[in-house]
Amino acid sequence: MRIVISEFMDEVAVDRLRATFGNDAVLYDAKLVDRPDDMAAAVADCEVFIVRNRTQVRGALLDACKAAKVIGRLGVGLDNIDAPACEARGMKVIPATGANALAVAEYVIGTAMALRRASYQSTYDVAAGKWPRNQLSSGRETAGSTLGLVGFGSIGQLTAELARGLGMNIVAYDPALPETHTAWNELGAKRVTFDELLAQADVVSLHVPLLESTKNLFNAERIARMKAGAVLINTSRGGIVDDAALVAALKSGKLGGAAIDVFTQEPLPASDIFAGCPNLILTPHIAGVTFEANVRVSSMIADAVIKALA
Repeated sequence: MRIVISEFMDEVAVDRLRATFGNDAVLYDAKLVDRPDDMAAAVADCEVFIVRNRTQVRGALLDACKAAKVIGRLGVGLDNIDAPACEARGMKVIPATGANALAVAEYVIGTAMALRRASYQSTYDVAAGKWPRNQLSSGRETAGSTLGLVGFGSIGQLTAELARGLGMNIVAYDPALPETHTAWNELGAKRVTFDELLAQADVVSLHVPLLESTKNLFNAERIARMKAGAVLINTSRGGIVDDAALVAALKSGKLGGAAIDVFTQEPLPASDIFAGCPNLILTPHIAGVTFEANVRVSSMIADAVIKALA
């Protein structure tokens, strides 16, 4: 077997791989990730292993990839892949950099608008004959509000571009991006310190990897320093936001809302920690997954694999 794909991939891209290398050379099973023993057996002789974020390419599974030359990542983050260990074994790790950026940016803007308006959870009440018009008449408009971006890389920059089109003010914190970088002026973003961002932003969106320095970055103390009524959106990685602190801030009214797409453990175990939280959106790590993004991501990785095995 030359290519093993353990999670969902656009069928057109899979068919391109089959057309290039032969039907028998490609094993595509979107549920293989849920059968660890079968997955370990499947990758034993593959040259290419293509995964999303649930497949943990490390430890025993990495040891099982005895013939692999390429690890294709249908996404951007590499925290589910031991990239240094892969590269030490001569495996090339290829992420789909940039292919799902628009999907993430639109998710941030869409959830920010919904959370600030706080008027879209009344369907059942209205259908039942209730009329919570007064209760839902204090929603806030997007134009004129301030978006704070923690991390101003490609996704943060695209989010800023969309936000600017809606009339939002942009502030961003990214010590790795020099003050001379053209993105600051091109996108009309103000470069601020982390503390300044917390104090100024009506919407805070996270675009940083999970590192020791970002673990629990948004803990109780930092959430307390956010602007009253602010909205927090995490599409980066679980563990950057302290869930218990977030819940407390939502229930107390300190925060006006939150959208969380990523969790320390995925799938998120059944729990009542989020029960009763007002104006909260939880999604299953799909901010970067749309029909169009899946096509782009899958096509990019298929192209890279074809090139690598040519």
